[in-house]
Amino acid sequence: MFDQVLADRVRPLLASQPDVSERRMFGGLAFLVGGSMAVAVSSHGGLMVRVAPDETAELLREPGTSPMEMRGRPMKGWIRVDAGAAQDDDELARWVTLGVARADALA
Repeated sequence: MFDQVLADRVRPLLASQPDVSERRMFGGLAFLVGGSMAVAVSSHGGLMVRVAPDETAELLREPGTSPMEMRGRPMKGWIRVDAGAAQDDDELARWVTLGVARADALA
């Protein structure tokens, strides 16, 4: 089960975005923008954030981040952000904004 409190903090950050939808995926809650997943509240805690593949290495140097893996394989263009790294409202907004920007770029 995903962190409902964290999901409730993400929703208002997406309220001004057109074409936002939510979908339960992989035990978590994904937020899609224009049909592309931007960010998800993970069932393992924290966030999964879609990022530009060429920015991944730089973002992974930040505290509380790690590579996103599915079934032991790294997922290019995705990072995991621990709940502690998204505790502050400004930090959470930053991660959500990065995910939305990437989803918009894919449209």
